[in-house]
Amino acid sequence: MKHILVPIGDTDSAKNSLQYAIDFAANINAKVFVFRAYSGLNKAGAMININAILERETNLYIKTIINSVDTKNVEVGMVAARGNVLDSVADVNNEIGIDLIIVGTKSNSIKEELYLGKTAGSLVKQTKIPLLAIPENYSFKRIKKMQLAFKSGVISQIEAIRPISFIKEAFNASLNLLLVKTPSFTDTDAVIDPELSKLQDSFIESENGTTYQGVLEHLNAVSPDLLCVCTRKRGFFQKLLEKNTIQKSEFYVNIPLLVLKGA
Repeated sequence: MKHILVPIGDTDSAKNSLQYAIDFAANINAKVFVFRAYSGLNKAGAMININAILERETNLYIKTIINSVDTKNVEVGMVAARGNVLDSVADVNNEIGIDLIIVGTKSNSIKEELYLGKTAGSLVKQTKIPLLAIPENYSFKRIKKMQLAFKSGVISQIEAIRPISFIKEAFNASLNLLLVKTPSFTDTDAVIDPELSKLQDSFIESENGTTYQGVLEHLNAVSPDLLCVCTRKRGFFQKLLEKNTIQKSEFYVNIPLLVLKGA
């Protein structure tokens, strides 16, 4: 895990998520890329100068945010991209290779009822890159305990759990596996993938209507520093992301959330 991308929105959210990303990167010797997309104009002639101005202003904003945090000798790069966030993130990933996205849960949104705002939600929904969502005003602390909540032990793509393996080793953290037996549970779901089983330090089975209900039941008992979930077709988290935002009434945790892709 060498390259971390940090999309930034409004100033307060940007400072918080960037400082967390830098503190995280300092512990794993990674490079941080601070990213902001801007809307350009496609008209010819004088409009080209406007695009150049927008790019300069975006780079200035990125630089201002970087200067407002403690970089702790972490290498920090800037990425200003013209276009929408999703396409730009895909282009950046193709160019430099992104191992992890770290973003504030609400980014630009000021709506109190939202857990994931539009930017964070769309990145969770539509990118294939693992994403770490940081709650508002959350400060970095060393990860000692992780919990992975899931409703099936079947892993179709083993690379999906590599971020857990990396973080566990880098921080010498323990991993609790929480298998939530929902109404659609089958005997096949009870079989834990051997590669995942190797990582576990403790194991809990729970019967609940949804994965989230299982998380709520056991979160305080385990008290993890990091909650991990998988995006799966027809999974609980995927259903939440039928739109690009998630309400706090639908899902909310006050610790960082690691969203694994392709499980």
